[in-house]
Amino acid sequence: MSVEAVSEIANKALFIIIEASLPCLLISLIVGLLISIFQTVTSIQEQTLTFVPKIISIFIVLMLFGKWILNLIIDFMTELWLNFSAYVK
Repeated sequence: MSVEAVSEIANKALFIIIEASLPCLLISLIVGLLISIFQTVTSIQEQTLTFVPKIISIFIVLMLFGKWILNLIIDFMTELWLNFSAYVK
């Protein structure tokens, strides 16, 4: 297996990791920003106030995008297994 092939697989894996985690990260960022603004305006500095809404929003995003994320990962793994004989050479 050549260095280029390994590099291509690693690049594709990293891209899929970023693509799969993007919905959760964006929602967590947006919810965290909104909660921070709310805390600043109301002068409430409670640590758990940011934690619970973020967890709930992540669960909702995973329910909405979970099938898409799983299909993305399954497609990548299927491609790797189908080309396994080319990697062993």
